[in-house]
Amino acid sequence: MDTIASLFSFITWPVSWVIVQFHKVYGAIFGPDTGWAWGLSIVSLVILIRICLIPLFVKQIKATRAMQTLQPEMKKIQERYKNDRQRQSEEMMKLYKETGTNPLSSCLPILAQSPFFFALYHVLNGIATGKTIGVINEPLLASARQAHIFGAPLAAKFMDSEAKVAALGASLTDVRVVTAVMIVLMSFSQFYTQRQLMTKNVDTTVKTPFMQQQKMLMYVFPVMFAVFGINFPVGVLVYWLTTNVWTMGQQMYVIHNNPTPGSKAQAAYLERLYKHVTHHGKVRRRSEKAIVKAIVAKGRDRNEFERKFINGLNKVGLAAQADGSVIRSNESQAVTQTEDGTPTTTAAAQPKRQQPKRQSKSQRQSGTAKAADEPSSTGPSLSKSDEPEDTKPAGAAKPAASKPGSSARSKAQSGQRKGPQRPKSPSKK
Repeated sequence: MDTIASLFSFITWPVSWVIVQFHKVYGAIFGPDTGWAWGLSIVSLVILIRICLIPLFVKQIKATRAMQTLQPEMKKIQERYKNDRQRQSEEMMKLYKETGTNPLSSCLPILAQSPFFFALYHVLNGIATGKTIGVINEPLLASARQAHIFGAPLAAKFMDSEAKVAALGASLTDVRVVTAVMIVLMSFSQFYTQRQLMTKNVDTTVKTPFMQQQKMLMYVFPVMFAVFGINFPVGVLVYWLTTNVWTMGQQMYVIHNNPTPGSKAQAAYLERLYKHVTHHGKVRRRSEKAIVKAIVAKGRDRNEFERKFINGLNKVGLAAQADGSVIRSNESQAVTQTEDGTPTTTAAAQPKRQQPKRQSKSQRQSGTAKAADEPSSTGPSLSKSDEPEDTKPAGAAKPAASKPGSSARSKAQSGQRKGPQRPKSPSKK
């Protein structure tokens, strides 16, 4: 470990300078030689580093989700070229290039944090051996050697001998109890972080080897921390425990607010979002709008949780829009505009077609008789009664004059027919 730490000795000066600056602040509050001043300085260093690594953490999330979506395609390539390793690697690299993904992106925060971890180990090892390093001079070195956290010196290790621990002004029992508790907490936080990632934030619809690898890491990482932890100084354990707790909280925040599509966390998130939207009638947060926008853009490719969310909104009269907003269904059919700015009306904005009132039998019959008696105003009628007289044969007889009682017969003819027959509908006439 000392050899690896010496490789990152170039960064020990900035790390030691940051610790000293925080020590000045906390030393004025708790005292310069106390474990609280030096311990909180290390914790503050972790928080500062992790804040700087937030952009890399966001990139790690995107890369991990992109790798999860590529798992079915990767499995097909492995099965297709299982006997040709070179062709399999070429197809994998081609797939990464086409989709713009990088497998190493998921390891960026760990890789970026490694130099600071080894530099801090180098600084604390120098304190344990009584060597000045970076900006830590003789007075600061003496102050750090006197600092104890719950009775354990910052530079003490679990595997140190009793004589070495006594030289630091502590007992071996206190050192081993404190370091054992910190190693257990460090391993548990790592296990819980990986477990909540596997049980809540993994797409359960896709079964791939990637999930098996993550499940294996869930048990391997805590064991690794336990093995290496017995050789870490107390100050390094404080650093590693703090960064594990930060990672756990950061992971919980991501799972709660931006879960992986198709996971149990997404089902819980969409259920909360549905209650919020139906209560307020709209989406308020920008992050929520981004998720609704992504769901709308998927169309038919939505998973069961997303379809349930969209259908639930439709049932209560709400409609999700392409920009991520949610409006009432009647408002979604209002007047829209084309790309050139010309207003167009939708079917809901146009006036409804008026249905003709249903007429009674006598009204339909009187209307038919009236239409037969009156000439059409739109054009010449095709009936024989409207033909000109000169076109009729010369020997045609003139119509007889109306006699008394003829009006009654015509009225009877125009009225209901005699007999049990039902009158034909006007359309058939």
